[in-house]
Amino acid sequence: MIGEPDAEEVASAKVQFAGRTAGRAGPPLLFAGGVIVAWYLVAEILPESKRVLLPKPHELWTEALARQEIRDELWKGLINTTKVSLMALVIAIGLGVLIATVMSQRHFVERALFPWAVVLQTIPTLALVPLIGVWFGFGFFSRVLVAVLIALFPIITNTLFGLHSADPAQHDLFRLHKASSITRLFRLQFPAALPAILTGFRISAGLSVIGAIVGEFFFGRGAKGLGNLIDKYRGILDVGSLYTTIIISSVLGVTIFSVFTWLMKAAVGSWHESLAENS
Repeated sequence: MIGEPDAEEVASAKVQFAGRTAGRAGPPLLFAGGVIVAWYLVAEILPESKRVLLPKPHELWTEALARQEIRDELWKGLINTTKVSLMALVIAIGLGVLIATVMSQRHFVERALFPWAVVLQTIPTLALVPLIGVWFGFGFFSRVLVAVLIALFPIITNTLFGLHSADPAQHDLFRLHKASSITRLFRLQFPAALPAILTGFRISAGLSVIGAIVGEFFFGRGAKGLGNLIDKYRGILDVGSLYTTIIISSVLGVTIFSVFTWLMKAAVGSWHESLAENS
């Protein structure tokens, strides 16, 4: 049939795809393997009295995941933390883009609000957590609020930077055609800002998980998340379960980051060179 690829072309395409996949996945897997080897070596050379503080990787299964009650706790904690993280990320995206957009349209608003955004970022979140608990309780809303506070700033700064990065000559062209500020915003500034906005989203995707765990760690009431479990296992010196919970928390952050990156690429494609290079 005309246009149908022959076997050699199909085989070549498969080889190229396998090469690209190996090129992307190979270095992280090699680094992970090196970390595991180093983990075993350090655990082996530790004094006998301190080996309990650093169980070997395979011992995480025998000390934690092999126990049904621990697996159930970890699964429920993972679900609860994921809910808080995703809700906080959605709210942070909405608020961050809205605030940055308003700031980009009026220099007075930017000068008035940006210093306070910096102040919000520099205030130690741990100092605010007890106040948030007193004001709003210790439930789901307070945990989401803590995560939003941690994840908000990168979205504001990256979106604002991106909206200001549009080519001045393009601004002049739009003014020459008497385009309104709304038209310039949606047809010039947002397309130019998209790579920077996506960068802010990806950063905040990981920070939302950190914020959720911080809130859970200090808010002992309500549904148990991974942060609650970290505090629990720390208190009872269940080192194997503690390490397992920390690893699961890290995997959750990486997963949300990766999924969010994939969704962004699926939404905008590879039209911009910064996205094409990383695809």
